[in-house]
Amino acid sequence: MPATKVETLTQPRDSLPNVYTNVTAREIDFVTRFNDNWDALRNIMGVMRPIRKAPGSRLISYTADVALESGTVAPGNVIPYSKATIVQSTLADLTMNKYAKAVPIEDVNTYGAEVAIEKSDDAFLTKLQNVVLGNFYTFLTSATGRNTKTATTWQAALAKAQGEVLNKFATIQKDVTEVVGFANILDAYDYLGTANITVQTAFGLTYIENFMGYRTLFLLPAAQIPRNHVIATPVENIDLYYIDPGDSEFARLGLNYTVQGETNLIGFHAQGNYNTAVGESFALMGMALWAEYVDGVADVTVSST
Repeated sequence: MPATKVETLTQPRDSLPNVYTNVTAREIDFVTRFNDNWDALRNIMGVMRPIRKAPGSRLISYTADVALESGTVAPGNVIPYSKATIVQSTLADLTMNKYAKAVPIEDVNTYGAEVAIEKSDDAFLTKLQNVVLGNFYTFLTSATGRNTKTATTWQAALAKAQGEVLNKFATIQKDVTEVVGFANILDAYDYLGTANITVQTAFGLTYIENFMGYRTLFLLPAAQIPRNHVIATPVENIDLYYIDPGDSEFARLGLNYTVQGETNLIGFHAQGNYNTAVGESFALMGMALWAEYVDGVADVTVSST
């Protein structure tokens, strides 16, 4: 059951000034929009498995292989075992991240509350979302154990990356429904040229759907994926792990964050600080996109040699 915000009131809420209702509505709006964005992003990417983890959990990626013995066995002879090898490859902590934002009364006086508060909330939400995506791109481009290959052209790299992950998952007998890819946006536009391809933009992401066998090909700047690289992985290999910020254990500290929905990805709280005459906003989240099999991530470098 979703956690709810708990407030200690000295009078009925209905009798409180509208400012309290407005702050509560703002908190609900913030966490609802954040969750809705992630639902849409998961649909674009094909990630359908949000997994709730306990505070202090560790994320583990694996490499897996099977050394297949011959199936030709004489009558009555012992059938040799094919050796399956699964090794823990990458470890990372899943921790709570804490963020705060302040809007001074001077900004409200200059720009009005709608601009000073709502616009800064929008930017705050986008930045928090990008933290999770940025960490995922770093993992894809640097995790030890990735399947690294080379190709001579960008188009060949797209095909090779897809083929490598399909072959890998077939080897370990895991189903693959669709593959997603990640490429440098300049490489993509160099290749596309004047081709009649629909490039879409949503939530700060640029992507192409149903392109050369990929469910989605994300086009990223050089800060997130270097030029002459194509990365691919099956959608089944991507999980969204999260710590529920509405956990009742946090509330025992007197920290009550507004959360919304069945999958509580973020907690948000707003309040005024009379000491500094600012409106404070606090966000709490523990989220990570993660690949279960790190060798199920193919990173193909375009190299003329």
